[in-house]
Amino acid sequence: MRKTLAVATKELRQIARDRRTLLILLFVPAMFLLLYGYALNFDIRNVKLAVEDRDRSTDSRKLVSAFINSGYFALAADVTEAGEIERLIDRNQARAALVIPAGYGADVLAHRPVQVQVVIDGDNANTATTVMGYAQAIVAEAAAGYAGQAALKPPIVLEPRVWYNPQLRSTLFLVPGLIAYIAMITAVISTALSVVREKERGTMEQVRMSPVSPVTYILGKTIPYLVLSFVSAMLIILVAMALFDLPMRGTWIMLSVAIGLFLIGAQAQGLVISTVAPTQQVAFQLALLSSFLPTFILSGFIFPISSMPTVIQVITHAIPARYFIVALRAIVLKGASLASFWTDLLALAIFAAVMLTLASARLAREWRVGG
Repeated sequence: MRKTLAVATKELRQIARDRRTLLILLFVPAMFLLLYGYALNFDIRNVKLAVEDRDRSTDSRKLVSAFINSGYFALAADVTEAGEIERLIDRNQARAALVIPAGYGADVLAHRPVQVQVVIDGDNANTATTVMGYAQAIVAEAAAGYAGQAALKPPIVLEPRVWYNPQLRSTLFLVPGLIAYIAMITAVISTALSVVREKERGTMEQVRMSPVSPVTYILGKTIPYLVLSFVSAMLIILVAMALFDLPMRGTWIMLSVAIGLFLIGAQAQGLVISTVAPTQQVAFQLALLSSFLPTFILSGFIFPISSMPTVIQVITHAIPARYFIVALRAIVLKGASLASFWTDLLALAIFAAVMLTLASARLAREWRVGG
């Protein structure tokens, strides 16, 4: 027993000296509990709603208020021009649109059936299904306020239209997220381990002594994995098209640009991890923590970002997969123009530039210290 206590005491002292291990054991679990406890939320709230009110009557405004005051929808735009709904949905500025026809007020007061249309973005099948249920419940409640006891038909009939995924197939929204998920993990881990492997084998000293600059070294380390990751991502898309009927409504050029920017940023992130991690084991853990969980939970892949608390929504802006999934769905499912997702490509380019700069700076510092 005394020997066991001695070994345990020695191990505690060693853990106390290893700040990385102590941080992982004590603070990372608590941080994940707080972060994902708020982020993991299947409730759909604050759905961005565009409204095209062609009637502009008291009763039409009452229906709009019923949607906004329900707590499920947030007014995103008041549509007045033809084609504006499509632009708003393509740019993710609205996930649904309420279209109220002219003469709505007179029809409901006269107990004449009138159709109200709700257009829903179907790129996320789960969200679209929930939004359709919300709209049906709100319209049914509004119709109950007009229908008399003798009325055989409700005066308001909901006509839902789902764009880009009319069958609400979950595969069509899961596959783009899975592409981002798989590409992020493989790119970060492969690049992070490649540099740390040089440290463990002792070959990094030879590289430092050679006439190779840090930037040249980074490019040489990144390009092979970039090519392999790019080919892998393209193969995933082709397989998804063959097996799961994934459409390709955009251009392959824009798809290649989006994938390339995303992979460059992911590999640069792996390089930053490699400059921090002393061993492959630590590099693997850091790569998983920084790519696996954020991509799965904070990117909008599974859980809608609009339903997360404001603080968590701010954090999601640092997750590159958030922008990549939006761009990928816009290209593959919607066939949207560059104007609809150029800001997401710009965010991916900024992330890649920041990570490459940080990796170059840290590697140059190691170069000087090692020399």
